[in-house]
Order: sequence, then structure tokens, then C-alpha cells
Amino acid sequence: MSFKANHGQDPRIEFEVRRERKYKGAEKIIMKMKEIQEEVKVVLGKAQEKMKRYADRKRAKVNEYRVEDLVMLSTKDLKYQMVCRKTEKLIEKFIGPYKIKKVILSNAVELELPSIVKIHLVVNVSRVQKYIG
Repeated sequence: MSFKANHGQDPRIEFEVRRERKYKGAEKIIMKMKEIQEEVKVVLGKAQEKMKRYADRKRAKVNEYRVEDLVMLSTKDLKYQMVCRKTEKLIEKFIGPYKIKKVILSNAVELELPSIVKIHLVVNVSRVQKYIG
């Protein structure tokens, strides 16, 4: 019963099953198993929809970036990488604009950064924002 619910198919049986007689009890069990499987499919479908709704609620729409676009870089995680910045309170939220040299898949971009910014040139798109100016 649980094998078919988990794998979606009956287990392979290496011996031939006798089908000469009909057993009323076996037919009842088979019908009950089919009902359970249908219930499991419905419940799993509802759970998948609920998980998708929850995940999509937290998922942001990704901006499409192209080479030569100008973007602003978030300074949220750059406190110690920023040279010549004395006071943490006065650091800007975004610095830039910087030009995109290369788009890597849809979730990372390579930037043309000055030497003052001591980080790797490839950053996740969650750390950049399109420059409007």
C-alpha cells in the first residue's frame, strides 16, 4: 500500500500470480488502496500549491541586466572592504554607478569596480540595483 503511494507503481513481483480464483477480500483491499492513493494525490497537490504560494511570496522579480548597463552596488556587506571610510554610520546604502562587464547566468553580474572597492568583481544580482539617472 505505501510502496505504490510513494513510488506511483506496483512493486515488481518475480513469480507468477495465480488468477484462477477471485477473492472478495483482495478486491476490497485493492479498492481501499486506490482510494488511499487518490486521497494522497489530492493532499500532496494541495501541499505543493501551498508551498509554491509561500515561496513565491518571498521571491522577488529579477531585473534583466545587460552588458553596459549601469548599476548601483549595495554597501550592506562592504563595511570592511571599503577603504577610506572612517564612520560606519555615514556610509552610503548604495555606491556607484558601475558598468556591467558580463552577465553570468541570470543571478550574477561582473562589474567594472574601482580599486577602492576591495571585493570580487562578480556579485549576485541581489546586491545590485539598476541606476536611474
